[in-house]
Amino acid sequence: MGAISVKSLTKTYGNGVEALRGVSFEVEQGEIFGLLGPNGAGKSTTVRILATLTQPGGGEAYVGGYNVVTDPAGVRRSIGYVAQASGVDPWGTGRENLMLQAHILRVPSDRARARVDELLEWVGLTEAANKLVNTYSGGMKRRLDIAMGLVHEPSILYLDEPTTGLDPETRAALWRDLDELRRDRKLTVLLTTHYLEEADRLCDRLAIVDHGKVVVEGTPNELKAAIRGDTVTLEVAGASEPAAAALRELDVVYEVIPNGTSVVANVASGAAAIPQLVTALERAGIEIEEVTLSRPSLDDVYLQYTGHRFDAGEAAPEGMGR
Repeated sequence: MGAISVKSLTKTYGNGVEALRGVSFEVEQGEIFGLLGPNGAGKSTTVRILATLTQPGGGEAYVGGYNVVTDPAGVRRSIGYVAQASGVDPWGTGRENLMLQAHILRVPSDRARARVDELLEWVGLTEAANKLVNTYSGGMKRRLDIAMGLVHEPSILYLDEPTTGLDPETRAALWRDLDELRRDRKLTVLLTTHYLEEADRLCDRLAIVDHGKVVVEGTPNELKAAIRGDTVTLEVAGASEPAAAALRELDVVYEVIPNGTSVVANVASGAAAIPQLVTALERAGIEIEEVTLSRPSLDDVYLQYTGHRFDAGEAAPEGMGR
């Protein structure tokens, strides 16, 4: 059994919304595993179950070898949990927050101070350690959140949307911190994110989650390599279904997916195929507004398996959460 084992998890809220519909995945020791999906996909519900904060409706899950339902205490000893919303006290200092967290998590007093000093240095907050947290920038608060999740030296760390709301420079700095966690501390990390670039950059493996189900799982490179050739996206005037029908007649096209007012075609060589695609649409009387060529991305993977483009801001149904 890996660090985390999830089998057929389901969860239905009181208002009848199905948040999870048979989620399954495995996380190996020492890897960064991502749950990638838009808001409302079921990522945070999954993490809350794995953190023993809510009960599953069905299925089973093991964390660090402990069953999340029958041995929640064992799970909690194994994990650190950094939620979307910051859990630090803004009217305490960084050091006071970490010392309190160490006390709550029963870190031995002779170890706690050294551990806090170590974490403050690691997250770059030594100079700000005795300043009130309400004077910290957003990036500093997020690094303190991560330190709070690590103070008791867990073997598994949950990071639920850790970079939401951060500016690009701060997000990149946090990515470097997570790389160091994987490289130097051999920590297992379960990361939820709705940033495609973040999942591609950080995750050893990932599962794409859509409407409460895992639709595909693998390494970012494996998932992208499974889409053959190049991706050509054609923006058209009007609906994309007639355009898709016209392109399906071409031998150079592997697959066509209509998506709103655009049509996405997978072809062997984009440069060679674009003239044929354009000619086919013009003959069908379809006006083309824009043509773009790219190598397959995680967005293309998401489109391939869900039938629609990735929308990070997709609203969650009431009662589902993220």
